[in-house]
Amino acid sequence: VQLQASGGGLVQDGGSLRLSCTASGDIASITALGWYRQVPGKQREMVATATTSGFVGYGGFVKDRFTITRDAAKNTVYLQMNSLKPEDTAVYYCAAKMRGDSDYTIWGQGTQVTVSS
Repeated sequence: VQLQASGGGLVQDGGSLRLSCTASGDIASITALGWYRQVPGKQREMVATATTSGFVGYGGFVKDRFTITRDAAKNTVYLQMNSLKPEDTAVYYCAAKMRGDSDYTIWGQGTQVTVSS
């Protein structure tokens, strides 16, 4: 499986961005797609996840600001981010969990999100 992420950029405090992640390859073996983020010097943290069975989960800091959605026909997962804050600045990574795996094992390239104050 390969993941192609896009949609990062520079936005002002309070602005919005939408990230996209398209999967290719062994699509049928994917059980979940998610978004993580990482700031240099800090641990990677989960932003949002969406399983193929319909479960959706968010990191505690999201607080109704972000929405993850899946378009199964396009093998794509989106992360709509609203009310962005400077502390949301990070590299955002798309990830896939495969059948038989307990954790995300496939990672896409990161996309930089920068929120200016």
